[in-house]
Amino acid sequence: MRLICFVITLIVTALHAQDVVVIGGTPGGIATAVTAARLGHRVTLVEYHQRIGGMSASGLGASDIENRAMIQGFFREFVDRVKAHYVAAYGAESEAVKLCKDGYWYEPRVAEKVFESFVVEQPLITVLKHHQLVSAEVKDGRVVAVTILNRATKVEQKLNAKVFVDGTYEGDLIAAAGAEFRLGREARDDFGEPHAWHIYNIPGGERIGGTGAGDKRMQAFTFRIPLSSNPENQVPLTAPPAGYDRTRYLGYFDDLKGGRFGKNLTTIAFTVRKLPNEKVELNMKPLPLGFVFAEENVGYIEAGWTERERITAKIRDLSLGLLWFLQHDSEVPENAHETALKHQPCRDEFPEYDHFPFQLYVREGRRLVGEFTLSERNITEQPGLPSERMHEDAIAVGEFPIDSFPMQKRQPGDTVVLEGYLGMLKKITRPYQIPYRIMIPKKIDGLIVPVPASTTHVAFSSIRLEPTWMALGQAAGVAAHLAIEQNVELRKVPVKEMQAVLMKQGAVLRAE
Repeated sequence: MRLICFVITLIVTALHAQDVVVIGGTPGGIATAVTAARLGHRVTLVEYHQRIGGMSASGLGASDIENRAMIQGFFREFVDRVKAHYVAAYGAESEAVKLCKDGYWYEPRVAEKVFESFVVEQPLITVLKHHQLVSAEVKDGRVVAVTILNRATKVEQKLNAKVFVDGTYEGDLIAAAGAEFRLGREARDDFGEPHAWHIYNIPGGERIGGTGAGDKRMQAFTFRIPLSSNPENQVPLTAPPAGYDRTRYLGYFDDLKGGRFGKNLTTIAFTVRKLPNEKVELNMKPLPLGFVFAEENVGYIEAGWTERERITAKIRDLSLGLLWFLQHDSEVPENAHETALKHQPCRDEFPEYDHFPFQLYVREGRRLVGEFTLSERNITEQPGLPSERMHEDAIAVGEFPIDSFPMQKRQPGDTVVLEGYLGMLKKITRPYQIPYRIMIPKKIDGLIVPVPASTTHVAFSSIRLEPTWMALGQAAGVAAHLAIEQNVELRKVPVKEMQAVLMKQGAVLRAE
């Protein structure tokens, strides 16, 4: 009994004496935790779900990156480990290795395995899965503690630390700490952004309408769904989800009749990406006017977790309903039936979640108001807008095209594109330096924010990719290390030293 009490005391003491607490086991949060631990700091990583890895371990089967050379460091380690897994498991010349595309494409279970390998290697990291943030304690303008809840036991626990990190998609810690944040879209005039707020934009092309006014709308949340074509690894759908309503999907027929995106209703509704081991990844295609997911996330970000779970379940059932519709509806053409029925949920993915992804694709939540706000002028080159893409305090490089899902369902008169959709604006987006200041709150100390960072909606549509977040997380881990080592606030961390450490770790800081 004495031994048990001693062990419990040690565990509690360890959790109360952390250097760094990271809220959010997303790829960005994991990169922060691992980087700080490698530099000698005790870290607690807190994750709401029963698994870590965020979207990369929950159906997002590829690393969204257009210019691979621009993001290295921790992210490149992740990619290399993915490839090494497939080589070791199936052989260097295997089909699985070819399909993993040098480690940039992967099955969710493999991504999770890789993230777990990073964490297990670091004895200074304590991982608390199935825990949620309850509150943050702020004294004299500085975060000094957080309270978390064990979702299984309902027991609350207070964690003290020197540095706190918001690695959540929702921006929950910045809100709990009382840091200023933005939610929704800026007006076009707020930052002089040509693609801000209410907008109609030809996919990949020019603006064709919109008021330019600001609002609180959020781009659509969806799931990325891995499916298997191997009957031995399938858990076929046997019934539609609760509350199934086929009429919700009839708008896709308009897209089919108009010949807008092909002649197969399944590939009109989904983007299908081939993954290793006879799997595909379904992405809900935002181009069709029949796209059903816009506005289904209303209220999610500022809701408590009970309401969030209700909204998540609604979007989950809407997703499964679309798949069932394409598999079984009598009006759906046979070619779509055949394509949809060939692929079913994977037996070897997410068994405790009924073989469905655990993480809702929260493409955007709260965004910090930081020491600097990244805007469209900082990530693009286009006529009439000064380009300001370089910064002396650069700690990472962003490179992904501006890409935002629709904000509204089909409105009267919509014949080309849904409102709010900014589809892969490659023509104007250029590699850009990301300044350290976007992770630092204006007034709150002791807090660094690598995921819900300080940007406008338009700029967030470029940085909101897991490779970029891993780069920012790595920088946040280095910043936490220097702040603790030199006993300075995060906003006072010597940037040149931080940049030197990052470059030694293989990070890229120059945008080319």
